[in-house]
Amino acid sequence: MTALAVEQVWKYYGDFPALRGISFEAEQGACVALLGRNGAGKTTLLRILAGLSKPSKGAVRVLGRDCLSAEVRRATGMLGHGIGIYDELSAYENLRLFAALYGHKDAHRAAMEWLERTGLERVRDGLVREFSRGMRQRLAVARAFLHKPSLLLLDEPFTALDDRAIALLQGLLRESLASGATIVMSTHQLREALELATHVALIVKGRLAHSGERTAEMLDDPGYLYRTYGEA
Repeated sequence: MTALAVEQVWKYYGDFPALRGISFEAEQGACVALLGRNGAGKTTLLRILAGLSKPSKGAVRVLGRDCLSAEVRRATGMLGHGIGIYDELSAYENLRLFAALYGHKDAHRAAMEWLERTGLERVRDGLVREFSRGMRQRLAVARAFLHKPSLLLLDEPFTALDDRAIALLQGLLRESLASGATIVMSTHQLREALELATHVALIVKGRLAHSGERTAEMLDDPGYLYRTYGEA
């Protein structure tokens, strides 16, 4: 079943085309490693997939629905550069709020479960503005996963994570894939991404240079894609 369909997506900033006719599909349970140099357009595409930005042309459909629909927003989790948590709330208040916004039947229970899973139960009442970066990152991971999203969008998810948070995130991603979730993950850390990926999509200067299954050759030599498709 096609979980994600990106259809001729363009994005202009003024006269500059940040994305140029991007098209690809991802089946349910696939993990797509979205690769490309800085400025290639990866974050722009992820923001469109998350419904945070509208394409100038083209369309994105998630499970057959427009990505801007309320149903798709509730079924999507995103972990990105802007961590997306409230500094003036406690860890518990953040997770309970997001659980309620996602329509969880028992927001309190969901918040407590994910505080425990991310090792934050002892600081549940601490204000996020007082947290270390590692603690904030683990809270952001909890926020992204607590509603068991069908589509996970990750923008440089391993950046600045400590070893504990990396292990936590990798475990959660594998668990989500096993449950049938679809993942699109942008990262410069090729080894971590390719170990999880079933497919790759390489963007070069706003264009899709390659899209297809992840091969053993790519895993053995992460630089293979860049050399093969003209971006040394």
